[in-house]
Amino acid sequence: MKHQETTSQQYNFSIIKHGDISTPQGFTAGGMHIGLRANKKDFGWIYSSSLASAAAVYTLNQFKAAPLIVTEDTLQKSKGKLQALVVNSANANSCTGQQGIDDARQTQTWVAQQLQIPSEHVAVASTGVIGEYLPMDKIKTGTEHIKDANFATPGAFNEAILTTDTCTKHIAVSLKIDGKTVTIGGSTKGSGMIHPNMATMLAFITTDASIESNTLHQLLKSSTDHTFNMITVDGDTSTNDMVLVMANHQVEHQILSQDHPQWETFVDAFNFVCTFLAKAIARDGEGATKLISVNVSGAKSISDARKIGKNYRKFKSSKISYFWRRCQFWSNHYSYWLQRM
Repeated sequence: MKHQETTSQQYNFSIIKHGDISTPQGFTAGGMHIGLRANKKDFGWIYSSSLASAAAVYTLNQFKAAPLIVTEDTLQKSKGKLQALVVNSANANSCTGQQGIDDARQTQTWVAQQLQIPSEHVAVASTGVIGEYLPMDKIKTGTEHIKDANFATPGAFNEAILTTDTCTKHIAVSLKIDGKTVTIGGSTKGSGMIHPNMATMLAFITTDASIESNTLHQLLKSSTDHTFNMITVDGDTSTNDMVLVMANHQVEHQILSQDHPQWETFVDAFNFVCTFLAKAIARDGEGATKLISVNVSGAKSISDARKIGKNYRKFKSSKISYFWRRCQFWSNHYSYWLQRM
């Protein structure tokens, strides 16, 4: 499909119509049904044709599921480098002890063998029912089809990661860095059990920009703090969820850092993608029919503004979804309002 771009005067980037996780150069994505869910896709993957800088942030739940433990360890060992990610739905591989960790590592090995890359360059993610072991025969079947062009569509990936979601959630934007076109794509799942500091939510972001892993991690952490970690649907938390980003350097420009003259342009585009995905999750809360954003002005600090805004969040019985749009602070005057979206 040929992508179309829509440029808004308020942005220094363009929103790509039908943009997706594989819109950036060098990325492919796919998904298929392996039997974890009834008649629905339940196994997906992202692959970069070149080694990518990578970073991730994880749930603050005191218990991390096996896939998060393995992915975090993998990123540490690879010094922030990845080339592929696989994710299954319907089974969280959480509270499964050492066997769960072994199963996640076995999944890495199978994927690495198919793609002929080191296993430490493969991330794993899972979402779904807690406390059940992965049916590894079915997982192996999925890994054996990663290179099959019949399943290599971003739409299939978007569907494969869903659980209680009512729709897929994805976006891509393009911008100019050193006169060259850079693209950022994203896909997420999440519906119900969403609460600040990551819960029952997976988000994946790709870019063909040239940026080192440490810089990418700092950017991701900052963006996550004021996007994904500022939404709530139920006030619940989870063991599984993370936001992961890969940058494969396929657009050759000056390495992005805070010293780059167009750093803020890239940051704005990256934050826009995260904001779009976070709002998409909030809109898709189980039983939610309204999206409400809270603006807080007059707080003495960003931290105070967030605390004030979050006092509005926990209406579990009515299943209201919130996205805390901004936390602005002005002198000593406080004002609060709810803006219906």
